[in-house]
Amino acid sequence: MSDQGAGPTSSLAPPPPSGPPPKMTNRGRSADPISSSNSDSTDMPEFEPFGVPGPRGFPPMTGEGGALVDMMKGPDESNKKQHRTAMFNSDYLIVRRGQEFQVRISFNRPYKPATDTFAVEFVIGSSPQYSKGTYIPVFPTKERQSSWEGRVVDAADLTVTMGVTPAANCIVGKYHMYVAVKTPFGIRRTRWDKSQDLYVLFNPWGPDDAVFLDDESERQECVMTEMGIIYHGSYDDIAERNWNYGQFNYGVLDACLYIMDRSDMPITNRGDPMKVTRKASAMLNSRDDDGVLVGNWSGDYTYGVAPTSWTGSTDILLTYASSKMPVSFAQCWVYAAVFNTFLRCLGIPSRVVTNFFSAHDNDGNLKTDIILDESGRIDRVRTRDTIWNYHCWNECYMSRPDLPTGFGGWQVVDATPQETSDGMYRCGPASVQAIKHGHICFPFDAAFVFAEVNSDVVFYTRSKDGSLEPVKVNRTHVGRMVLTKTPGDVTRRDITDQYKFPEGSTEERTVLEKAEQYGCGRDKSDLPEADVDLVLPAMEISVGDDFELSLEFVNRSGERRTVDAYINGSVVYYTGVTSSEFLFSVKELVEVKSKRYMKSLVEQANLHFIATGKVKETGQIVTAMKVVTLHNPKLTVAVVNEEMTATVEFTNPFTFSLEGVYIRMEGPGIMLPMSKYYSLIPGNSSLTWTEYFIPQRAGSSRLMASLDCPALRQVYGTTTVNSLTNDKPLT
Repeated sequence: MSDQGAGPTSSLAPPPPSGPPPKMTNRGRSADPISSSNSDSTDMPEFEPFGVPGPRGFPPMTGEGGALVDMMKGPDESNKKQHRTAMFNSDYLIVRRGQEFQVRISFNRPYKPATDTFAVEFVIGSSPQYSKGTYIPVFPTKERQSSWEGRVVDAADLTVTMGVTPAANCIVGKYHMYVAVKTPFGIRRTRWDKSQDLYVLFNPWGPDDAVFLDDESERQECVMTEMGIIYHGSYDDIAERNWNYGQFNYGVLDACLYIMDRSDMPITNRGDPMKVTRKASAMLNSRDDDGVLVGNWSGDYTYGVAPTSWTGSTDILLTYASSKMPVSFAQCWVYAAVFNTFLRCLGIPSRVVTNFFSAHDNDGNLKTDIILDESGRIDRVRTRDTIWNYHCWNECYMSRPDLPTGFGGWQVVDATPQETSDGMYRCGPASVQAIKHGHICFPFDAAFVFAEVNSDVVFYTRSKDGSLEPVKVNRTHVGRMVLTKTPGDVTRRDITDQYKFPEGSTEERTVLEKAEQYGCGRDKSDLPEADVDLVLPAMEISVGDDFELSLEFVNRSGERRTVDAYINGSVVYYTGVTSSEFLFSVKELVEVKSKRYMKSLVEQANLHFIATGKVKETGQIVTAMKVVTLHNPKLTVAVVNEEMTATVEFTNPFTFSLEGVYIRMEGPGIMLPMSKYYSLIPGNSSLTWTEYFIPQRAGSSRLMASLDCPALRQVYGTTTVNSLTNDKPLT
């Protein structure tokens, strides 16, 4: 059949649907839908008959099997104390798996072990099944046990105290609880009572748990500590950012469970810390799954909160859980801090780690390419790889049964959306041991993290015909230092040696050769080492200061050397991306006026200098790079315990006014997040903000505050608070 003429064609195909694609279902593929929501649970029937009723139905129940349950969930009762969950601001019983807790059951007559049969049942998800671990009956007798152990601790009159030990690998989440009693005609259950719901968490104190961490100081820091310190700045001028993880605050645990629900993660996978952390690393960013946080590095935060303004995770998580929409905005340390809250809240030991000079390699090799034009300036168009001044990620502690022995322990997970992994923006868990020893083929994403701490910086000159010639290789710049907070202290801990062997050592060369075998390309340029060193000195400069920048040359040849040198200065984001260039000079001593950089300064106030020189006598190229983080003014935070007041003071150090100013204040166990808006702070003027607070519990803590506006980011202040009066909390 052939076409006749040029008339319109017809098609039997329906028009393409408009709007979002339909959600895939299990209909026709499995008998029951896959349970993927902890908040959707099926109520168990109050009565399950043993057989078919007679013509008159079943005889009346006459009260047989009635029971009242005491969850023993008070903060001073043994359950929460022994399970280390008393700090949770929750009315529910929260326990850790693999460890016994107790419930007190009152029946309507004395319990007779020889003739009475009952079970305590725990149900999670919408399709409870015994074989899936989502329906668990717990029996009081040794003769009949399930995956959760049960025993009668005490029986007196009408009351039975029962001990229940959840399996060390059970599903983590919120369970409904029932008491089921065997009667002559069937099983009778208590009605579902919301107050009897049970939360089960991972247990780093449990030897059989996959997250077991055999170090009490690390457990206290990486699970129980709410106050964190996140390091930023540059490796030779390290700054600290205090953060309130707030993992025990009201609503945070439910928000963390909602994150897993929102990801459609099957309930049955939620007992595996490897699957939980991998799924969460995708869900903490919003790139492809409407996750928790929207990333923004542009400097324009008109429709959200500037990343530098946040002081804790609570606001972010509660806003996400209530609005069901991603929260704006975040950068790497915000992703890492909120991820840390998620992990600690669920009981997975975790810490925030900062890698100074972190390579973001777009080519999948171990080279970060910097291309210079013939004048010595960086070719911004052709230089695609970036070196972040610092990058924050998380480490979490778990066994890795999918890897050979020895590669469990600390694992890197990263929620900052940089590159995709298995089609989604996520990273990890990647074994730190595998990264150190070059086993970059091990899942998940070890090669990417390996490049972040091990890339070589290769400088090329680009000639007019477009050819590139390597002129300098810096093998020590990337991964200069890896830091985290010291357990139980406010000092920093250098863990660089956990990621890499000493630079230039035999072990390091062996590791790099092994990484090459797995497909990571390295630079093989064998360039002669220059006999002249170019040094840019360390500097501490405040925002708005004028300063001098000098080039220092060290001649190691013993002969006369002449160097033609250039220095290039740019305002950069902390990701290494250039905002604008403000300096290009051929002088050895450069006076930098603040007016040259202030008008184009971006958040975190980073100035990036690259000096490049050519030795006339040898033709060798010498280079040096320096990141200068300008210091911001500080907030003054003061607390008067007798009056229970907290005061924030700030003086605008500039001659110009600050507009659209937000101040935030919070402290773990002291004050929930509060904020105040000031439309204008005139130049050289001061402000004072005072708030009353009621500590939630006794003890020592810290109160932190931040000030943020478009013209001035990252202004912080903290103070220590001891909320004790006559050994009682201030309430």
